[in-house]
Amino acid sequence: MLLSGSLYDFKVEGIDGKQIDFSEFKGKKILIVNTASACGYTPQYADLEKLHQKYKNALVIIGFPANNFGNQETGSNEYIQAFCQKNYGVSFLLASKVSVKGDDIHPLFKHLVQESASLGNADPIKWNFTKFLINEEGLLEKVFSHKTNPLSEEITRYLN
Repeated sequence: MLLSGSLYDFKVEGIDGKQIDFSEFKGKKILIVNTASACGYTPQYADLEKLHQKYKNALVIIGFPANNFGNQETGSNEYIQAFCQKNYGVSFLLASKVSVKGDDIHPLFKHLVQESASLGNADPIKWNFTKFLINEEGLLEKVFSHKTNPLSEEITRYLN
């Protein structure tokens, strides 16, 4: 069940204050990742950037900083943006910090969690760097664990 008509109805605030309009990504795959700057999985930013560079004509990556796990994203949007650029050369899209779990869950993640239930993932977001792969029609195709490396064959087979 969709919370809105389609994933393409969502618009979110980018980390730079500009709007990210999902309708602009029709026809491309989208990888949505909840991120954190002080997590053991933070080095995945580097591999997400490599994935972005390799598949940027067919794949849009959007990182959503979130402080839902272990207090690992306490910084401001400005801090997060600078951290990602300086340490990992991130050029893929980053959204403003959101909540990905709990009573204050962002509507996009509420939608993704509901959609993932239809794929058999009742509680998909267990930690930072959970990855949601959206197909070219805007439908959730696969959810990948925080432990799944962005460059792994488990992910790239959907992109080739």
